Amino acid sequence: MTKTKKKDNTIVINKKASHEYHFIEDFEAGLELQGWEVKSMRAGKANITESYVYIKDGEVFLTNCHITPLNTASTHVTAEPNRPKKLLLHRHQINHLIGAVERKGLTLVARSLYWIKGNVKLKVILAQGKKLHDKRAAAKEKDWNRQKQRVLKGGSN
Repeated sequence: MTKTKKKDNTIVINKKASHEYHFIEDFEAGLELQGWEVKSMRAGKANITESYVYIKDGEVFLTNCHITPLNTASTHVTAEPNRPKKLLLHRHQINHLIGAVERKGLTLVARSLYWIKGNVKLKVILAQGKKLHDKRAAAKEKDWNRQKQRVLKGGSN
């Protein structure tokens, strides 16, 4: 009997976001993409580190998401790597996000891109920015956990 390895559906993760923000709530959004963008994502040529999500005229958009065009993907379309992409959410989700961003002063962060049933999804997180002392405390706790693991691993030999 052979073991089947589960395929990882993640395209890219924004690791910087967990350092910069406290996560409050997350949403799964579809993206309105062009054909060459989907092909490039299948090849893993996407970057969302500097991207952010904004609301304009009751619609939600992702900007600064850099998708490097493949040179073999399309010859008749001029590829724009940083074009704003519309996010596909339900109306009640959009209303909830608008209320949180405008009233509570929260931020929308792009956390990760991944595949679900052949569709590209974006994990959008409603977040609050961390203060400098919060970042220091998080770094200190991370270092302490790393040292604890080393001590536990070394003591079991």
